[in-house]
Amino acid sequence: MAMTMTDEVNLPAARPRVWELLNDPETLKSAIPGCQSLEKTGENGFAAVVKMKIGPVSATFKGKVDLSDIVPLVGYTIKGEGEGGIAGFAKGGAKISLADAPGGTLLRYDVDATVGGKIAQLGSRLIDGVAKNMADKFFANFAARAAAGAEPGAAEAAAASSAPQPISPAAARPAPAAPAPDTPWFRRIWEWFMSLWR
Repeated sequence: MAMTMTDEVNLPAARPRVWELLNDPETLKSAIPGCQSLEKTGENGFAAVVKMKIGPVSATFKGKVDLSDIVPLVGYTIKGEGEGGIAGFAKGGAKISLADAPGGTLLRYDVDATVGGKIAQLGSRLIDGVAKNMADKFFANFAARAAAGAEPGAAEAAAASSAPQPISPAAARPAPAAPAPDTPWFRRIWEWFMSLWR
């Protein structure tokens, strides 16, 4: 069963940084959902082990990935194949291209893949959904890694900004009362209302 997928994602890092991460086995391993190992087997090749679940079928795929048509800072073509035992097999390729974008880099990918065996019997809708979900998780993880390296301390700053902040004594005091209009009845009501908070 064949499937295709095309999409693009904005990454918060300059193109040289994104290119560096796209060629770093540790970054790719941490970004690929279910990836148990990813090792270089040559200048442009990798061996991978990925555990995944598609509907009721769980399998560990062992395969190889080769990079070709490599143009530094512009893109490359990935070709790979994996065997999942009785679950079936998957093979295919993807074209990855990079372009400058406001605030970072635009990464576009075009995927062509074929799956066979037990997983192919699950239906194209389920497999397409799983593939899209894996792609979304991969790029979310990859973007976080790119952002962490884009600005030193960015990850720490983001974590600090989301942590609860201690309240200083000055901040704990009530804010000064807003100037009240000169109307006497309004002033009396305003002062009574503010007295409730003292």
